[in-house]
Parts: sequence; C-alpha cells; structure tokens
Amino acid sequence: MTSGRDKAYAYLKDTVLTDPEMQGAFLSEQELADRIGVSRTPVREALLQLAAEDLVELVPKRGARVSPLTGREIRELMELRGIVERYAAQQLVSGGTTPVAELRSLLAQQSELTGADQAREFIAVDHRFHAALVSAVGNALLDRHYDGLRSRQVRAGVVALFNRQGRQEAVLEEHEAILDALTAGDAEAACAAIDHHLESTLKVLLAG
Repeated sequence: MTSGRDKAYAYLKDTVLTDPEMQGAFLSEQELADRIGVSRTPVREALLQLAAEDLVELVPKRGARVSPLTGREIRELMELRGIVERYAAQQLVSGGTTPVAELRSLLAQQSELTGADQAREFIAVDHRFHAALVSAVGNALLDRHYDGLRSRQVRAGVVALFNRQGRQEAVLEEHEAILDALTAGDAEAACAAIDHHLESTLKVLLAG
C-alpha cells in the first residue's frame, strides 16, 4: 500500500514540478494536501525529500518554492544525458540488442500527442523512449542513475515545448533519426542524432 508521503511525493514530482506555470512558485501545503487527499504531514515530508534533491527550495517563513531550472543545470543535464545515451547506443549496436519494436511503439504513441494540452503526456512518453534505450543495456545501476534525472528531464522537456512553437514535430523527427540509425546498426550516426536532439533542446531552453 502506498504511503501518504509516497503519494504526495509522486504527485509533486510528476504533476506540480512539471507544470511550467509553477516554476518559481511557492506551494501551499494545505492546498496540496486537499488536492492529493492526505494530511499536511506527508506533504511536508515529501517537500523535505524534494528539497534534499534540490527540486524545491525551503524558504524560511515563506514555505516551499519550486526551484526553476538554471542555465547551468540545463547544460549539465544535457551533458550527462548525452554521456549516458551515447554509451547506450554504442552498447546496443555492438550487441545487436536495440529494442526496435518497443522504441517504434513509443514513437507511434508520441506522434498522437501533438496538442498543447497534451504536452506533459508527450514528454512523459519522450522520457520512456530515452529510458527504454538506456534500460536495454541491462545495467541496473545505470538505469537507476538515469531515472534520477527523470524529473528534471520531464520539466525541461515540457518547458521546451512551451518555449518553441513546432517543437513537438521537431522532437518526433529527431527521435525518428535516432531510431533509424540504431535500426541500421550505425552507432556513429545514432550518437550524432542523439547529440543533435539534445543540442536542439538545449538551445530552445536557453533561448527562453
């Protein structure tokens, strides 16, 4: 059975922190407790956990504030993702273990989520696409490390969609290029496609 703290933590991380309008906003413990259906104590515990992960900031006498992603954090996120995803691509091509059917299915799902009101769901599937690439390597420690980036990755992705008209279509094309290279067994092209995808996202985010 899911505890109140875990329920609050999941809601905050997956719903509140990924809302572009909440970036930099202060959070009401009571309002969140009412929305989630728990008391204020598990909400407070969840906020403490998120603060330890540098996802919210606890301001004396003001409460918890959603920490906006800084330019430095965005650059570091994309750099780290690039290291992990390029490694995954090389390993999959080398071992012939690319989960082509799974990646193709996720790309098909993502292509149906093109409305502005579906941005968060679009980015959730986006993360699953990249996570499937990493997971197929079969390294449990790498999986956990990459999953630790999920909240920041989803937040950055949603913000990017709101910052640039037509970004959803571009993401689909970039994912298609990554998958085509992997399917062809071309590790160099796959790494280049991953770099292009991450660099494009970085430019959109830094442009604001």
